[in-house]
Amino acid sequence: MSKDYDLVILGGGTAGYVSAIRASQLGKSVALVEKSKVGGTCLHKGCIPTKSYLKTAEILRYINHANDYGIKTASADFDMKDIVSKKDETVNTMYQGVQSLMKKYKIDVYEGNGRILGPSLFSPQAGTVSVEFENGESELLVNQNVLIATGSRPVELPFLKFNHQTIISSDDMMQLEQLPKNILIVGGGVIGLEFASLLNDLSVDVTVVEAGPSIIPNEQQEISKTLKKQFEQSGIKIIEGLPLSESDIQIDDECVDVQIQGEQQRFDKVLVAVGRKPNTDDLGLNNTKIKTDDKGYIITNDVYQTDDKHIYAVGDVIGNYQLAHVSTKEGTIAVEHMFDLNPILLDYLTVPRCIYTNPEVASIGMTEQDAKNTGISYKKFKVPFKAIGKSVIENNGLGECILIKDVENDKVLGIHMIGAKVTELINEAALFTFMNGSTEELATTVHAHPSIGEVLMELGLKSENRAIHV
Repeated sequence: MSKDYDLVILGGGTAGYVSAIRASQLGKSVALVEKSKVGGTCLHKGCIPTKSYLKTAEILRYINHANDYGIKTASADFDMKDIVSKKDETVNTMYQGVQSLMKKYKIDVYEGNGRILGPSLFSPQAGTVSVEFENGESELLVNQNVLIATGSRPVELPFLKFNHQTIISSDDMMQLEQLPKNILIVGGGVIGLEFASLLNDLSVDVTVVEAGPSIIPNEQQEISKTLKKQFEQSGIKIIEGLPLSESDIQIDDECVDVQIQGEQQRFDKVLVAVGRKPNTDDLGLNNTKIKTDDKGYIITNDVYQTDDKHIYAVGDVIGNYQLAHVSTKEGTIAVEHMFDLNPILLDYLTVPRCIYTNPEVASIGMTEQDAKNTGISYKKFKVPFKAIGKSVIENNGLGECILIKDVENDKVLGIHMIGAKVTELINEAALFTFMNGSTEELATTVHAHPSIGEVLMELGLKSENRAIHV
């Protein structure tokens, strides 16, 4: 049995379902193939559930530090099962919303494994998708275009393979109903640090080991140093420049012994957070002209076409920023291009990056090191959040905002922040960057007082040699 569609999308995560909606808005017939649940990693195992956990942790942190706000007595008890239940409630609410959207836009959802077939009597070109269902049956989806948006999964280390008990992944964290007394987090990137912040607020003894010279190495160096300092002050142990090896690890059923800087330490659990790899296995890529790089990422052009021009790929499978908001933009561009529109291409320097730790980190554009590496003459300007009244109220003015500007043409190359609510504030910086705003415009835009956003106005003023509060 076969059905015909204008577009078949492999993967029902954020990129997949947003792309499906856009194609439907253009009047196209769309099928979405997803082997698990529509919404993908972001909704069920990533962005949304982790932020639910972090909100709970934030509330606990405020209660435990109530004295800082003039409240003499405050305490709270919690059960991890209740925190998981709250997360599940949030996820389910949004899941129902996504399912409703699929019905609203008349998108056919197939729950099964999709595989691209080669040329056949159904189609002279590769691209027909075979969907295999759990009951052993299958169905053929003939199409004009295919979009691959199958996402990624956590990477395990050869000597730290996931057993889902003592050696766990970020996926396992989503169903962890009993907190360990202590945990080792291997990897000082975004995922590892968000869990470190969360677990620390839930009173878990946390150690982070990063093989590289610093945590979040792709961010502005001052930001990395400030985050490390704040983590250590809150009781999180950060060890940088320490690659682990098999000889350092001893695993048993109840715990893991790890040799760290000459000392053997015992952990209830080890969270491996060293990155993610693309889900391109068993997609039938061998039946196409599609090429992949040495890490398995699908190679595309700037409108996300593969070497089979009617097959596109977006999101984590192509190896750009592994961020939901990036994948949705890539998907929208791909869909608009395949149906003969003229989409605005994505400039990755206008993409905001957020880390939802305590304190929060957010950035956009080039770091100082990026500017150096590309040979750009630049100036750096800083405004501490202690100069911003609303920030002092929020968290005693912890953190700073940094602007990198091209000396030759005054173009803003990057904006980097660490402090309270900066994962919201970065959206103003994103709009400013997208509109190619000048620092004079940033300086003269009226900002509400008191607000954390005043830091951007002050930063613009400082870069124009007109600073008021610093």
